[in-house]
Amino acid sequence: MFSKIYFDYWAERYKNELTDNILPFWLKYGVDKVNGGVYTCLDRTGKLMDTTKSVWFQGRFAFVLSYAYNNIEAKQEYLDVAKKTIDFIEKYCFDADRRMYFEVTADGRPLRKRRYVFSESFAAIAMAEYSLASGDKSYAEKALNIFKDMQYFLNTEGILAPKYLPTLQAQGHSITMILLNVATCLKKVVEDKSLNEQIEKSLFAIKNYFMNYEYKALLEMVGENGELIDTLNGRTINPGHCIETSWFLMDIARERNWDKDIIDTALTILDWSWDWGWDNDFGGIINFRDCKGFPNQDYSQDMKFWWPQTEAVIANLYAYLISGDQKYVQRHKDISDWTYSHFPDAVNGEWYGYLHRDGSIAQDAKGNIFKGPFHIPRMMIKSHLLCKEISSKLNKLI
Repeated sequence: MFSKIYFDYWAERYKNELTDNILPFWLKYGVDKVNGGVYTCLDRTGKLMDTTKSVWFQGRFAFVLSYAYNNIEAKQEYLDVAKKTIDFIEKYCFDADRRMYFEVTADGRPLRKRRYVFSESFAAIAMAEYSLASGDKSYAEKALNIFKDMQYFLNTEGILAPKYLPTLQAQGHSITMILLNVATCLKKVVEDKSLNEQIEKSLFAIKNYFMNYEYKALLEMVGENGELIDTLNGRTINPGHCIETSWFLMDIARERNWDKDIIDTALTILDWSWDWGWDNDFGGIINFRDCKGFPNQDYSQDMKFWWPQTEAVIANLYAYLISGDQKYVQRHKDISDWTYSHFPDAVNGEWYGYLHRDGSIAQDAKGNIFKGPFHIPRMMIKSHLLCKEISSKLNKLI
């Protein structure tokens, strides 16, 4: 039986590590004081390895700083750097067609553009959270405009290149989950029917298309009507994505007065995905599985990346808050024990990102185009709030 002391301990630890370690590391080494924005290609000590800027992380960093300002400490530095990062986004990260780049140079010249709308999604949540932090409602409207552009790009033939040729008609889980989260974030600061419509669309797709009850798996890619695509890609399970989706659903359930149907869906996805993802031999959440048990083709299939572990921390705390089932606290302890004994760098700060299956370090950089200040600080903020909420709930029972 886990006591209030357990959650008080973790609430404090998350807050202290965020404010004393993670954010200071990125504010010291990542912030571009000349051009604005944030660098993420940092080695173990924080030394800049590459000045290429990930557009994903311009939005992600601005979101995290605003989220920390709103929920941990109203520190002016957080707000100021968030604003400068958003300024960089607005000045340099949009093409003339309103689509966003994927990579830009240090001074904002475009380098690369991809077929996805994830850069837009992170810019949207950044502006929404900054609007809440600053009180400037114009950023909420900007966030909504970006969201509507995302929907337009996705739904208008010929704008985004399809992933497959017409031979294969498929839909992807990743865009479904990210649209759900973006709409949820924006609803905190602006009301628009497009947000509710997207949430309903994503909820329906997750439950009716991507959840495969035969294999007890949330699949990454399915046919137009949820059919199993019996290929290596079609059978892929990404446990980290699935676990992340589960707590996105819990956010929706909370907004709807703890809607039982959504809670049941969220907990089912979490339970399935934990069973697929948890490594019984070495601990931690692995990257990919095949729903039929065949070897997954991805080169990193059995590695342990930083972000699935952070999503498992959040989801299991949330599940315990909702259900009161002790198995979720035990899972929180299991994932926390493994994560905190392998990922944090006690010497130079921040966390490693890439481990082999046995937990040994694959490479020790603190960031690159895909790893930076997002999953770890978001986990610490969200988990701090969840632990405080659980502690308060348990205190009422004493």
